[in-house]
Amino acid sequence: MDRGTDVPDDAATGIPLSRAFFDDVVAPLLSASLPRLRFGAGRLGTGSDVLGFDDDVSRDHDWGLRLSLFVPADAVGDVSALLDDDLPDTFRGLPTRFAFTGESLVRHHVEVTSVREFAVARLGFDPRDGIDVHDWLSVSGQAALEVTAGAVFADPTGELGAVRRALAWYPDDLWRYVLASDWERIAQELPLMARAAEVGDDIGARIIAARLSQIAMHLAFLLERTWPPYAKWFGSAFACLPNAGPVGGSIAAVLDARNLATRHRGLDDALQFLLDRQNALGLTSVETALVPFWDRPHLHPDPAIATRLLEGIADPEVRRLPRGRGSIEQRTDNVAVLTDPAARRASVRDPD
Repeated sequence: MDRGTDVPDDAATGIPLSRAFFDDVVAPLLSASLPRLRFGAGRLGTGSDVLGFDDDVSRDHDWGLRLSLFVPADAVGDVSALLDDDLPDTFRGLPTRFAFTGESLVRHHVEVTSVREFAVARLGFDPRDGIDVHDWLSVSGQAALEVTAGAVFADPTGELGAVRRALAWYPDDLWRYVLASDWERIAQELPLMARAAEVGDDIGARIIAARLSQIAMHLAFLLERTWPPYAKWFGSAFACLPNAGPVGGSIAAVLDARNLATRHRGLDDALQFLLDRQNALGLTSVETALVPFWDRPHLHPDPAIATRLLEGIADPEVRRLPRGRGSIEQRTDNVAVLTDPAARRASVRDPD
C-alpha cells in the first residue's frame, strides 16, 4: 500500500520528505493506535540531509524515509512493534523499509528511542544532567551536530529542545581554551613547513601546509561559534560561515601554492583575518598574528595570542587543563575514535 503520491518527488530533500512522512503517516498512525502517547519527532542523527547537504548522489545509500521518534523509554518496544506491523510499504513512491549499507536486513528507519537514550548514544551523556569539562572536550563537532542540527517536527514535552539548547556551544572559558589550543597547534607546525621546504622536502611542506589550513578553518568555525562537521562536509559547512570568503580565499592560495613564500603569505593572511575577528570579539588584543621564529627566517603565531586567551579563563578546572591538547577533534582525526562516544570520553581524560 502506498501513501501520498505514486512517484518520487525528485525535488524533495531529506528533511522535507521526513517531515511529510511524519505528518502524513507516522503521527496519524500513532495518534490512532496509541491516543494517550506523547511523542516527539525530528530528522536528527546521521545523514547528509541532517546537515542540509543531501543531493541526488546522496540517494544511492542510506537516504530516504528516515525519522527519529521520541517516546518514553517504557514505550519504545510497543511503538517499534506497531511501526513494524502497520507502516505502509511506500510513501511518495519511496520504500518505507530498506537496508542500510553493509546490512542485509530490510527494515524501516524510524528510530524509536527516548530523548535520554538518543543523547547518550551520540554523546555518551545526557546534557540535561549537566555537562562537565571533560564531557565538553569529548564532544566532536559532528557528534554535536547529530543532536543540534536537522529539524524538530514535534516536541510536546520540551525534552528535545532542552538537550539541543544545552549543547548549543561551549561555555566561555572552554571556548577560550579550545581557541588557544588551535593557535598552539598552529605554532607547533608552522615553522616545520618552512624547515621542510628548506631541505627540499616539498611533499612534506605541502602536507604540513594542508594540515595548517585545516586547523585555520577549524579556528574559523570556533570563532563563529559553529560546530564543524566531519571531513566530507567540513569544507561545505565552512563555505557557509560569515568569515569564509577572506579566509577561504587565503587557504585556497596556500593549497595551490608552488613555493614556500606563497604558502606563508596565504597562511599569514588567513591567520591575521582570524586574529582580527578574535580581537573584535573582545577575546584578545594582539596586533600581529605571525612573528619571527627565533633567529630563523620562519614565522609562528605570536605566543601572546594563546596566552591572552588562557589568561581570560576564570574556571579553575579549565585553567588546570593541559595547554594545547584541546578537544577530542583537536587531539585526533582517527575516525574510529571520533565516532565512538566511549573512546572519545576516554581519550580526553588526562592523567593527573
